[in-house]
Amino acid sequence: MPSYIKPTKGDLLISEPFLPDPNFERSVILLCEHNKDGSLGFVLNKPIELHLSNVIEEVNGFEKVLHKGGPVQEDTLHFIHRMGEKLQGSQEIANGIYWGGDFEQLLSMINTKQLNPQDFIFFVGYSGWSPKQLEYELEDGSWIVYKQASPDDIFSSSPSGLWRDVLSNMGGKYRMLSNYPIDPRLN
Repeated sequence: MPSYIKPTKGDLLISEPFLPDPNFERSVILLCEHNKDGSLGFVLNKPIELHLSNVIEEVNGFEKVLHKGGPVQEDTLHFIHRMGEKLQGSQEIANGIYWGGDFEQLLSMINTKQLNPQDFIFFVGYSGWSPKQLEYELEDGSWIVYKQASPDDIFSSSPSGLWRDVLSNMGGKYRMLSNYPIDPRLN
């Protein structure tokens, strides 16, 4: 029996405070796939210095900051949203949270101003795990699984505080973890 909470798609993976991998330091990842073939998710709290309009010219006036989804295939663009099945081909990840969809339809809806930018997060790259890799990392204590994620958590207006906020909301020992300094020598 594993000593960790088993993740499912729609859960958040919270990195432990001292995870040595700089790609995932203080990261919050939305898990979009988790099955026998592996796992895939997107880092929610790592906005970058680019906007959607910097990489796609056809998005007139739809200014949306891009996020680093993870270190895998950083030349790809992905998105999650709250549009539901209004965007054809969307996959429901959790209640009210969807992944992907028809990109041409998305561009058309952006340019006819049918979308609220607050209902979308765009990612460059993704986070991926081979079969059983995530389980090994969970067993090692690298990740904390948060099962009560809401669309408000995921589409937070303050992604930089998401790691601390989610841990604090979990209460108990997690609230204490949320206050750990990045470098304990500076405490």
